[in-house]
Amino acid sequence: MSPLSVALLSAVVTGTSAAILAWRERPEAGATWLTALLVGQVWWTTFLVFELEAPTLAAKSLWYDVQWIGVVIIPVGWLLFALEYTGRERYVTPRVVAMLLVVPAVTIGVVATGDPWGLVVADREVAATAVGSFLRVDPGTWYYVIAGYTYLLGLFGSIPILQLVSDDARPFRGQSAALIVGTAAPWASSVFHLTGTFPISGLDPTPLAFAVSGVAYLLALSRFRLLTLAPAPRRRARQLVFEHLHDPAFVVGTEGYVIDLNQSAADTFGIDRRSAVGEPAGAIVPRYDDISVEGSDRSPVSIAGPNGRRPYEVTVRCIADGHDRPTGEVVVFHDIGEYLGQQQRLDVLNRVFRHDVRTETNLIYGYADQLRDDPTDEHALDVVKKSASRILDLSERTRTASELFDPMAKSPPPVALDALVEEVTAALRTEFPEANVSVEGDVPAVRVPAVLRAVAESLCSNAVRHNDGESPSVWLGAAADGGWVELSVADDGPGIEEAEREVLKRGTETPLEHGSGLGLWIVKWGVDQVGGSVEFKDREPRGTVVTVSVPVRGDAGR
Repeated sequence: MSPLSVALLSAVVTGTSAAILAWRERPEAGATWLTALLVGQVWWTTFLVFELEAPTLAAKSLWYDVQWIGVVIIPVGWLLFALEYTGRERYVTPRVVAMLLVVPAVTIGVVATGDPWGLVVADREVAATAVGSFLRVDPGTWYYVIAGYTYLLGLFGSIPILQLVSDDARPFRGQSAALIVGTAAPWASSVFHLTGTFPISGLDPTPLAFAVSGVAYLLALSRFRLLTLAPAPRRRARQLVFEHLHDPAFVVGTEGYVIDLNQSAADTFGIDRRSAVGEPAGAIVPRYDDISVEGSDRSPVSIAGPNGRRPYEVTVRCIADGHDRPTGEVVVFHDIGEYLGQQQRLDVLNRVFRHDVRTETNLIYGYADQLRDDPTDEHALDVVKKSASRILDLSERTRTASELFDPMAKSPPPVALDALVEEVTAALRTEFPEANVSVEGDVPAVRVPAVLRAVAESLCSNAVRHNDGESPSVWLGAAADGGWVELSVADDGPGIEEAEREVLKRGTETPLEHGSGLGLWIVKWGVDQVGGSVEFKDREPRGTVVTVSVPVRGDAGR
């Protein structure tokens, strides 16, 4: 064998070893395409050895033409490997692969037909040298097309790899450096050949450089765990974190245009993602003109979305490139409605146990002494019974509130409004047989959040319990319009004091200004939970009309 053939066999050995290692790592990202690249190198090198050892021009020409299969596979394998390896697998689709294979397929087709037009090789002759006898060719037009195509794919594949050279993770730096070396060596050899600067005129030294590539790829696969520790999952994970972030998030460029937004932002604020990208941030991002870089110090902002108005804390973080130059900002909206609601519920429940329960307990304790002295005291006995009843009622309402507004509880499915009203009125008539309960008009056959049941029960119960008449009356009515339901509960009692309405409107209690129980708080919490509203009006000549507005629900939810 010629000295050149012996040198080429070393490239075959290293390339084959690397191809076997890469194939064994399937289905890791990039493993299949790296194997294809290495197989292409081994193919090209092996049949170059056949060419060198062939004795005639015809035989050398045959093995030269066979080499083109490996030549055209290498750049396609490199680009597809680089895309998958760096987490850009969304570009590796059957359509893209088919498009990339068009030029290689044309090349193989021309060569397979004998190249009658001299597109790939215009002329060929045997060149005998000290290192071996090879085929010297005069390139045709298509030869330079496939060369340019090869360099173009090599460039595109090297760009994402080069981005990892300065990565914070040491393994990725080592992997990318080995890959660049393994790719640069044959590419540089090819340039030497095309420019005529290689010492042996007419000989393409690219297969010789595959020995360097094989060693570099073996080092990357073994020392730096090329395929077992690829950056593809990290890139994908970062995309998933942004996409599946529970908080709405927007990416805004330095010129003030929306670059991206996650699905939560689209769902929360009712935004079409496709049409939003490229639009001014002031027209897409809620309250954007009120947002500053010092977003973490800003008071919560109230924003209306498809599910009602909610309070948000806004965080703005600048995005900088590798040279600390600003390239945009990320605007994240943190829904603090649940947090504020939970805090509010804790404050109210604390007041109930500190004030209301303690007051009733003191009454029982005081009148218990009086009953000990006079067991026949009907007034004391009546006070004790009423206080005990109020404590039981508070206990039941507290349990209802805890279960209903538990953030860890599974949301019950929507309920039919007509069935809900029928059940609530039936239960009210059973508990208070002396009350006159009636439903005005037809109840719409729509589905509403399940929390409306507790809201309606609290309103009806309060209407009877706080009515000072001998025969209290309660009227229920419902109407649906534009995706919303209004449920009204009217009574003929003494009405709800203005101070108590203000406490509910303000959302906080003080030692001097607080509600009289939990009933109206359950109404407010339930309505707030589904993004609804509650309204109080005086009824003539006496009583109150409470109207709650909640969205119609066609799917599961509270």
